[in-house]
Amino acid sequence: LHSPQIFIYISPLQSYWTPRRSATTTTTTTPILRVSHGQYNTTLTNMSAAEIPASGASTPPNGHEKAPYGDYPPVKVLNFRVIVMGLLVSLGGFIFGWEGGSISGYTQMANFRENFGDTQKNGVLTLGNVRQGLMVAMLCAGCLVGALVSAPIADNVGRKFSITFWCIVYIVGNVVCITTTDKWYQIVIGRLIDGFGIGALSVLTPMYQSETAPRQVRGALVTAYQLFITLGIFVAYCVNYGTEAIESKASWRITMGIGFIAPAIMGAGMLIMRESPRWQYRRGGEAEAAQTLALISCVSVDHPEVQHELAEIREKFEAEVAGGDPKWYEIFTAPAMLRRVLVGMALQALQQLTGANYFFYYGTQIFASVGISNSYITSMILGAVNVFATFGGLYVGQKFGRRISMILGGAWMFIWLIVFSSLGSFALYPDGNPNDPNARTNASVGSAMIASACFFIVGFAVTWGPLVWAIVGEMFPSRYRAVAMALCTAANWLWNFLISFFTPWITAAIGYRYGYVFAGCCFLGILITFFFVNESQGRSLEEVDSMYVLGVIPWKSKAWKPLDEPVNTDSMHFKPGARDFSKPETPAAGHHDGEPAGPSNAV
Repeated sequence: LHSPQIFIYISPLQSYWTPRRSATTTTTTTPILRVSHGQYNTTLTNMSAAEIPASGASTPPNGHEKAPYGDYPPVKVLNFRVIVMGLLVSLGGFIFGWEGGSISGYTQMANFRENFGDTQKNGVLTLGNVRQGLMVAMLCAGCLVGALVSAPIADNVGRKFSITFWCIVYIVGNVVCITTTDKWYQIVIGRLIDGFGIGALSVLTPMYQSETAPRQVRGALVTAYQLFITLGIFVAYCVNYGTEAIESKASWRITMGIGFIAPAIMGAGMLIMRESPRWQYRRGGEAEAAQTLALISCVSVDHPEVQHELAEIREKFEAEVAGGDPKWYEIFTAPAMLRRVLVGMALQALQQLTGANYFFYYGTQIFASVGISNSYITSMILGAVNVFATFGGLYVGQKFGRRISMILGGAWMFIWLIVFSSLGSFALYPDGNPNDPNARTNASVGSAMIASACFFIVGFAVTWGPLVWAIVGEMFPSRYRAVAMALCTAANWLWNFLISFFTPWITAAIGYRYGYVFAGCCFLGILITFFFVNESQGRSLEEVDSMYVLGVIPWKSKAWKPLDEPVNTDSMHFKPGARDFSKPETPAAGHHDGEPAGPSNAV
C-alpha cells in the first residue's frame, strides 16, 4: 500500500539519503548514500564521475549515447517547426538589438540635436551627459523592471501569451517616442516603457526555447537569441547610415518607425505557436503537452522519446503537488540553488562588464573621436563583424562545449581590450592633449583601434554573447526557472543601465583607460567560469540539475555520467523552505555506495 520513498534531510551538519519503508513491507536491501556535509561535494563527485557506470537504456540520450528506439523512427531535431519557432521567438533579441543600435546613431543626428539638445558655451550643439545618459540608460532601467515582473505573469497566463503582451507594451513605448516634437523627456519616458517589454522578452525568449526545443538543438536555438540581437544592431546601423543625411525629423523618426515591424510580427506569430509543453502539463493539459512534444520532434505521441520526456514532466509535476507551491525564498534554500543564482547573476553581469555595449551604445561617438570621417560607416562594419561572428557562436558552443568556449573567449577579449585601451591612452594623440576637442589624432593608430575593437567583438559574439544566455537557461530546475532567470536577467539589465548611464562621465574622466576596467572583468569571468560553471553541452535539463545537486566538480563535469535515476530538484518532494525533501524510489534505480540500508524512519 505504501511505495518505498527516499527521504532526504539537509542540515548544516549532515546529509542523509535513506529509504523509507512501510511497516507492512519487507525490508529492502537497497543500500543508501550517506555523506557528511564536509565531504558532500568530493564524495558525490568522485562517485558520479569515476565509479558510476554509464546510464542504462532507460536514460534518454545526452549527446554521449544512442537511444534504443527499436522500430520507431529517429527524432528529427531540426525540422521546419523548430526552425520557425526559433526564428520567431528570437525576434525578441532583434528588438533589443534594434533599440541599442538605433540610439547609438540617431542621438548624433543634426535634427535630433536641434530638437532635443542645447548649445554649449563653446558653441557646440549637444545633448549633454545627462540627457544622453538618460536616453540610453532608461531603456535598461525599464528592462530591469520588465525582467523581474515577467516571471509571475508567465507562470499564470503562459509563455506565449506573455510574449504577445510584452510585444504590445514595447509598441506602446515606441508610439510615445515617435510622437514627440521637442520634449526630450518624452523620449526618456518612451524608452522606459520600451524597456519593460524588452526586459520581459529577454527572460521569456530563452525560457520558452529551453522548455520547448529538443535538447539536441536547445543550445543553438537559445544562442539564436544573441544572433538576433546582433542582427538588430547591424540593421539599425544601416538604417541610421541611410537616414542621417536627412535634414528633417524624418531622419530619426524613420528609424523609430521601423522598430514597429519586429514586435508586430512576433506578437501576432506567437498566437499561432504551441504553448510550452511543460507549462501545458502544469495546467492539466497532459494530452496537449504530449502532442507538442511529438510535433516539435516530428514523431508520433507514442514515440519512446516523447513518452520519456512526458514521464519526466509528470514526475516533476507530482513532486510539486506533493511539496505545495514553491516559496520565493526557496531559490536560495533549495539544493545548490543559492550557488546557481549567484553564478547566474555573476555571468549576466559580467556579460555587460565585458564592455561590448560600450562599443554598441557609443560606437558612433567612439569612432568619431579617433578621427574617422564618417563614424556611421565604421559602426556598420562593427555591426557586420558582430553578426557574422555570432554565426560561429551557433557552432562553437555545441561543438566544443560551454566552459572551454567561455574561458578562451574571455582570454581573447581581455587581450584586445588591453590593446584598444593602450593605443587610445598612449598613442592616439601625438600632441598629448586628449581633452582638447580639436586635438590632432594619429590615423594609423585610429585604424588599429578599430581593428582591435572588431577582434574584441568577434570574441564576444562567438562566446560570451550567446553562451551566457544558454548557460543560464539550462542551469535551473523548472520549479524555480522563471524566478531564477528573472533575477539573473535583472542583473544583466542593472549593469547595462549603470554602464550606459555613467559611461559619458567615465570616459570624460579617464578616456580610453575605461577599457582596462572591462579587461579586468573579462579576467574575472574566466575565473568564475572555471571554478563554478558545469558543462551542459548535450545534456538534458534534468542531468544539468543533477550535476549541481550532487556537487559535481565543474572542471570534471564534462566527463560526468548521469545516474540511472537522476537526483534532481524537480523530482524531490519539498517541505516549506526546501530544506526537507523526499524523492520517490523506483525499483533498481539509482547508484549507491554500498552502505547498509538505513533506518525505516525519515530523518
